[in-house]
Amino acid sequence: MTAAGKPIAVPNDWDRRGLPGWTYHSKALFELERREVFLTHWQVAGHVSDVPAPGDWLTFDLLGERALIIRGRDGAVRAFHNLCRHRGARLADGASGHCKSAMVCPFHGWVYNLDGTLRGAARPESFGDMDRAAFGLKLVEMEIWHGFLFLRFLPGPQPAVARLMQPFDADFSTYRAEALLPTEMPGGQTATLPVNWKSVRDVDNEGYHVAMAHPALQDLYGRSYRDIVYPGGISHSHGEFGETGGRLWSVRNYLKLTPRPEHLPPRLRRSWTYYGLFPNTVFAFTPEGAQYYHDIPLTKDETRLAGRMYRQPEENRVTRAARYLAARIDRATSVEDRQLSIWSNESMKSTAFDDFHLSDLEYGVRAHHDVLRRLLPVTRLSEAPEEDRIAALNEDLRSAGANPS
Repeated sequence: MTAAGKPIAVPNDWDRRGLPGWTYHSKALFELERREVFLTHWQVAGHVSDVPAPGDWLTFDLLGERALIIRGRDGAVRAFHNLCRHRGARLADGASGHCKSAMVCPFHGWVYNLDGTLRGAARPESFGDMDRAAFGLKLVEMEIWHGFLFLRFLPGPQPAVARLMQPFDADFSTYRAEALLPTEMPGGQTATLPVNWKSVRDVDNEGYHVAMAHPALQDLYGRSYRDIVYPGGISHSHGEFGETGGRLWSVRNYLKLTPRPEHLPPRLRRSWTYYGLFPNTVFAFTPEGAQYYHDIPLTKDETRLAGRMYRQPEENRVTRAARYLAARIDRATSVEDRQLSIWSNESMKSTAFDDFHLSDLEYGVRAHHDVLRRLLPVTRLSEAPEEDRIAALNEDLRSAGANPS
């Protein structure tokens, strides 16, 4: 997969079908997605401001893999596999925390320094001639870009984060993303849905449904909303506001209070902007704050929605109120999207489901599906193969470079 360049123009004549319905409910395909999509592609686990002091830590779990991100005594932020080298116990339990000078395994008491090196094993004489240097915590690949922490459990096709996200570098700079500070996630943002992860992405990857399904967003920015797709699995969407709107209480008061930061260019001062990263992450910026959210697959039929919210360091009371109202609007939108994801996902099981027929305004869905088709060519098959043949057939199609319809 190459780095992104210029936006993709929607072709005049393109195949408007999406992925076939069977791909949303196949256990064998989900296992391929685990190994070849999620574990090999960049995932966002937080921001450097989430671990401000030595000993502060975060955890990130994904499909059987566990990461521990911790700031060392030298100030460096590192990512490790969250497992003790003795018997694999989880070192850190919970989403975040702090340790004074070392991580201690709760199973047998092995002690690790904040840089991941093994300080000592309990009852060291019982291990014979053990080389402590060989039993430090295992590193997880991590890159920091504009303050955000990107992890990858296995080597994969995406380039370095800075190269991949280069089209958005100027925007993240002007939003001062590196200086963001964490704030609490309002209730209702985190949830577990009984759907395949792709159904969540399908809803989020297009703005065609905004006018019908999202009254608050339609009231805020209406027809100004645009989706822009880039090669390489990234996208940019934005909606401008202020010229009209204000029928709903949250929107009306938000428009009164939202700041117009001078450090932002005019196009971003009155805009909500979204930056998508394949396979499952979105960064969202408003004039008063920022967040990222992602859909974490748990099983083929279960997906956890999660993320983190941030504020600017110089926030005042008016800006804080605007950020509250923005979160209120976003929370209602999230609830609406959850129902759409459930309806969409259940339709895939119906014998009456007969492919998608996508609008030009839904080209982001097609672009996301195209990346999956390149990674997993078996998803190009319109009819479901036998479950026990999917992995082998995928490899055959990859090796042959076939492009079945």
